[in-house]
Amino acid sequence: QVQLAESGGGLVQPGGSLRLACAASGSIFRIHVMAWHRQAPGKERELVARITNSGSTNYLDSVKGRFAISRDNAKSTVYLQMNSLKPEDTAVYYCNALIQTSFPIDTRGYWGQGTQVTVSS
Repeated sequence: QVQLAESGGGLVQPGGSLRLACAASGSIFRIHVMAWHRQAPGKERELVARITNSGSTNYLDSVKGRFAISRDNAKSTVYLQMNSLKPEDTAVYYCNALIQTSFPIDTRGYWGQGTQVTVSS
């Protein structure tokens, strides 16, 4: 089994910063794509940022220039550095990863439990 454990959420004032982390553990053979999604109340879940195992990144237009996704392959961890936060960034942020496991041999997506980010004065 594989688990994704997120950390780093919380309450921050507009213009502030937060850094989210998501560590994968279990019978991991290879982690392909890692990503962060978010879901605000009453809205659909949306992809915020993704990063491949070679380091290629993609971002939601509204976070470009403010958020940065990175990963530490040795630690099986993905990060999301969020700067210049706005009230509209308030949401539950979910980690997602496409992981190839060694036992059983399989490749599928996994989700973390979510971490709340609230941007408010």
